[in-house]
Amino acid sequence: MTAPTTTAPEAAPASAPDSAAAPKALYVYGIAPAGIRAPRSRGVDGAPVRLLTEAGLCAAVSDAPPRLRPRRRDLLAHQAVLDELVAQGPVLPMRFAVLSPRTDTLLAQLRTDATHLAQQLDGVRGCVELNVKGTVVPGHFADLVRRDDKLRTLALRTRRRPDYEANVRLGEAIALSVRREARRAAREVVDLLAPLAVRTVQGATDDEQVLSASFLLRSADETRFREAVAERARACGDRLALSVTGPLPCYSFVDPRPAAPTGR
Repeated sequence: MTAPTTTAPEAAPASAPDSAAAPKALYVYGIAPAGIRAPRSRGVDGAPVRLLTEAGLCAAVSDAPPRLRPRRRDLLAHQAVLDELVAQGPVLPMRFAVLSPRTDTLLAQLRTDATHLAQQLDGVRGCVELNVKGTVVPGHFADLVRRDDKLRTLALRTRRRPDYEANVRLGEAIALSVRREARRAAREVVDLLAPLAVRTVQGATDDEQVLSASFLLRSADETRFREAVAERARACGDRLALSVTGPLPCYSFVDPRPAAPTGR
């Protein structure tokens, strides 16, 4: 489906025509197979959530508020609705602030994209998403210097002729080596965990957070996966601090929009 990801429009000015009869925009939480129960949780801005059903699929929606902001209560409401849906079966979760302009537009998209959406649902059936992050541990300088000939030489030179520039060079070299070791440990973590998952997606990293990966897991494999993360955290704890978030709706492993056809 191609519901635009955007925030709700601002309230209309006083001079605008009366919009009471105009179709209301819909806030979309996710797509699921038809036949599930509507979530009891209130949605964004406290709106009741309902299901729109078409072509063997249903979309969980509520009326879009006149103003949409990423407030904590609305983010939690969005997640609560998805949690209720996921508890019933596979879901294609939408991220916060996905809107569809009208009910008929959304139903038409369900009809048009039904085959693709059903395939996507089959791909996440019985699965959960876990995200693993790894941040640099900056405290193992002495061990690095012992193992790295270049660092050891630079450290000896700085000790014999200490000055500001020499200390800066040594500090930069150590910091670079620490990040390099952490990135190596991050690759080892992914290599170990990926075979336990159905699919793996790498996320954005930086100099401090050198690992961010999402893993699509069969629900039955979650415990084994967490045990593997804990074992790896003990093995590389001097270089990389690991954390696990989840289980989550499978945000990283669904594409609600079919690929555009390629031209000749």
